[in-house]
Amino acid sequence: MHVVHDAFRAARAAALTTAFAMAACQPAGQPGTAPDAAATSAVAPAARVVWGLAMHGGAGTIQRESMTPELEAEYRAKMEEALRAGHTVLSGGGAALDAVEAAVNVLEDSPLFNAGKGAVFTADGTNSLDASIMDGSTLRAGAVAGVTDVKNPISLARLVMEQSPHVMLSGAGAQTFARLQNIPSTPAEYFRTDRRWQQLQDAKAAERASGSGGMAWMQPQRDAQQPRARSAITNDVTPFGTVGAIALDQNGNLAAATSTGGMTNKKWGRIGDSPVIAAGTYANADCGVSGTGWGEYFIRNAVAYDICARMKYAGVSLARAAQDVIDALEAQEPETGGVIAMDGQGNIAAPFNTSGMYRGWIDENGNVTVRIYADEN
Repeated sequence: MHVVHDAFRAARAAALTTAFAMAACQPAGQPGTAPDAAATSAVAPAARVVWGLAMHGGAGTIQRESMTPELEAEYRAKMEEALRAGHTVLSGGGAALDAVEAAVNVLEDSPLFNAGKGAVFTADGTNSLDASIMDGSTLRAGAVAGVTDVKNPISLARLVMEQSPHVMLSGAGAQTFARLQNIPSTPAEYFRTDRRWQQLQDAKAAERASGSGGMAWMQPQRDAQQPRARSAITNDVTPFGTVGAIALDQNGNLAAATSTGGMTNKKWGRIGDSPVIAAGTYANADCGVSGTGWGEYFIRNAVAYDICARMKYAGVSLARAAQDVIDALEAQEPETGGVIAMDGQGNIAAPFNTSGMYRGWIDENGNVTVRIYADEN
């Protein structure tokens, strides 16, 4: 039986993230928006936009006691900067696709997040980047996996969508395509940060202590009395992290984008859910989703698509669909991650089953909300 700390469960019960809040004020009797009994019990205010953008910066073990006031302020400021970058596009009548790319670029350029500049290290001491983007109005999508010298993988993913007949390119081939698209090679030194390098050393130490040559260091502990090893610098214990954005533009179109450095100490060319359309990213005319978490579970459950499919085929609200999918993940493995999602009416859901998720949204008037911890309503 899986063990999840009582303190975390209490915090989650108090807040239960933003997701349940959406259905509380949605009109009844409309497919995909009707509130259901569980969703209407939430007390947090609903998040909704006429047009706007929602983002996440990764989910995991994010706790107040592990965060200095200065570092917390940096995270909140960078999330707001990214949201405003997307809003600038949308306020000028720009496309949702342009907005999510602009927003994700900001987080890719920051060392704070596990994407682009802040990407974690593989077992070989390199940085391997994945990203995907999808246009909900056309179902066109592009993705890259395992690239090592591209500053902004999300922009390369968009070029795959628009300038190639393919959906996903990987490794050396993706980098060759980048050169053909006049994207310069970025030196490996650009991606190196002391924080991420220390996380790799901590992961390798935990792996050696486990006596396993595989990924045993990454497996969640079943015994609450023996927590996983923490990073001496960041206090992170989760093996994942991602950034992503969903936008609804003034024409009513949705787009989704996700970018990541993957898992610390990942081996054997491992690729997670972020570049996999329907797993880590999905958008159609009615729903957009970007995920962050343990990619293997997001792939197995086709998480991003499943949320949109539940809305379409079961007629449930975005909040209900998103929360049910995250609950299903937790039934398989605790603390697997979360999503940011938006529907065509501008309702936003942000459920997660970890102690925190960097998340935020901005409405058509430029009002910004940024949250980090599970107990923030």
